[in-house]
Amino acid sequence: MEIDIHTTAGKVADLGRRINEAIHAGSAAAVEKQHAKGKMTARERVLALLDEGSFAELDEFARHRSTSFGMDARRPYGDGVVTGTGSIHGRPVCVFSQDVTVFGGALGEVYGEKIVKIIDFALKTGCPLIGINEGGGARIQEGVVSLALYGEIFRRNTRASGVIPQISLIMGAAAGGHVYSPALTDFVVMVDQTSQMFITGPEVIKTVTGEDVTMEELGGGRTHSSRSGNSHYLAADETDALEYVRDLISYLPQNNLEDPPVYDDAEVDLTITDHDRRLDHLIPDAANQPYDMREIIHNVLDDDEFLEVMQLFAANVITGFGRIEGRPIGIVANQPTNFAGCLDIDASEKAARFVRTCDAFNIPVLTFVDVPGFLPGVGQEHQGIIRRGAKLIYAYAEATVPLITVITRKAYGGAYVVMGSKHLGADVNFAWPTAQIAVMGAQGAVNILHRKTLQGAEDPEALRQELITQYDDELANPYVAAERGYIDQVIYPHETRAQIIRVLRLLRSKREQLPPKKHGNIPL
Repeated sequence: MEIDIHTTAGKVADLGRRINEAIHAGSAAAVEKQHAKGKMTARERVLALLDEGSFAELDEFARHRSTSFGMDARRPYGDGVVTGTGSIHGRPVCVFSQDVTVFGGALGEVYGEKIVKIIDFALKTGCPLIGINEGGGARIQEGVVSLALYGEIFRRNTRASGVIPQISLIMGAAAGGHVYSPALTDFVVMVDQTSQMFITGPEVIKTVTGEDVTMEELGGGRTHSSRSGNSHYLAADETDALEYVRDLISYLPQNNLEDPPVYDDAEVDLTITDHDRRLDHLIPDAANQPYDMREIIHNVLDDDEFLEVMQLFAANVITGFGRIEGRPIGIVANQPTNFAGCLDIDASEKAARFVRTCDAFNIPVLTFVDVPGFLPGVGQEHQGIIRRGAKLIYAYAEATVPLITVITRKAYGGAYVVMGSKHLGADVNFAWPTAQIAVMGAQGAVNILHRKTLQGAEDPEALRQELITQYDDELANPYVAAERGYIDQVIYPHETRAQIIRVLRLLRSKREQLPPKKHGNIPL
C-alpha cells in the first residue's frame, strides 16, 4: 500500500517505514552470511550487550552524501554503523557497532561523523564508551575524507583516555585504520577464531616480504591475546565477549570524577575461617618450588570472584579485578608457576598498563609479590628491558589511589623496589613470615661475597651450604626491612584478608596531589 505522506497517518506510517529500512540496512543475503559464520549483526550485538529495552538509537537516518563511483545509487540509512545510548546493570553507556553488512563495514564520512558524535556525547555526559568493531578499513570511494574522519576519531579516543572508560570489542576482521581506535582504548576483547586485527593483510605481506601467513596466525584473537598483548580477553564466542564486557563495566566508574560502583556496602565479619588458615601452609619449604598465586588472590576477594585481564599474555604476572567488601580493587601479582614470577619486558608493560588504568579510574591497587628479579638474557637487554621495565616504576610512582602490597616470599633486588614497594609510594606494605627481602637470593649472594673463601676451602660445597643458611637466617627474611620501616607489619598468612579490609577502610579518605604539570614523560 502506498503511503500518503500528506496526512498525519501517512507521516506516522512513513516514519515506521524509514525505521524499518534503517533496522534492515544490510541485504538479507549479507545478514544470512553473517549468521552462517556464527556471528550476530551489528544491531543484534548492541541489543545483547545492553540491558533489555534500554537502547536508544541516535542518527539512525544519517546517510552518506557521496556521488562518486555510483555511490549515489545506494544510500542506506545509518551508513554502516549503529550508534546510541543504553544501560548495563542500570548504568548509562554510549555504544557504536560497525555493520559489516553495509559497504563491508568500511568507514566513510557520515559513518565517521556518527562515531565522533557518540564519543563527544559520552565525554559530555561522563559515561563509558563501548565500540563494537568489524570492518574493512577506509571507504575507498569517498577518498581522503575517510582518512580525515579516522584522525578525528583517534583524537577523541585520546582526549577521552583516562576520563571515561573506553572498551573495544573486535567481532570480525578489523583492518587498516579500523585497528588504531581500539588500540587507543582501555580494554580490547576478541573472539577466538572469528576476530582478526592487522594493519596489512596476508596478501600484502606475501607481496612485500615473501612471508606466508594465515589471517589467524597474523592477527587472530589468540595471537593478539597471547603474543602481541593487543587483546585483553579472548572470548570463546560473541556471547562470551559481550558478557565479559558487562562484567568488566561493573568494576569501573562512569568517569574519572566518580568512584567505582559499590554493590554491597555492609562491613564484613573479620573472623578468621578455615579457608583463611589454608594460606598458612601454602608456601613450600623449598624456595624454588612453585605455587599458584591465584589461590591467595581468590582467598582475599569477595566470593572468590576474580575477573582476570590479559590472562594469556605474560603469564608470569597476574592482573585483574575483584571486590573486597563490595568495592572494586585491582590486583597485580607475580605468578611463581611461570618463569618463577620473574619480571620481563612483557610482564612489566602488562602490569604498568593495568596500574595506570586503575589509577585513572580511582580503583585501589593490591599487589602480591613473589619475584626473584628481572629475567636475565641478551634478548631482554637488546629489546629494551631498561626502558620498558621502567614503565612499571613510573606507573606505581605516579599512582595516587590506595596502594597496598603483600610480600609472600621472594622480593629480590630491583624487582622488589618495582613491585609496589614503600619506596615508590605504597601506603601500606605487609609481609608474610615466609618473605625473603634482600638484594639477591642466597646462592648468588654467597657466590659473590665468599668467592675467594670458597675457592680455598677443603670442601667448598659444604661451606657454600653453610654460608647460604647463614645468609638466609641473617638477611633473607622480612624482619630487616621491618626494622627499617619498609614493611609496616609482618602478618600471619591467615590474617591477610582481614588486614587488607582494615587498611582499605582507612584509605577510602586518602587524598594525594601530584605536582602541577602538563603531563609526565613515561619511558615509551
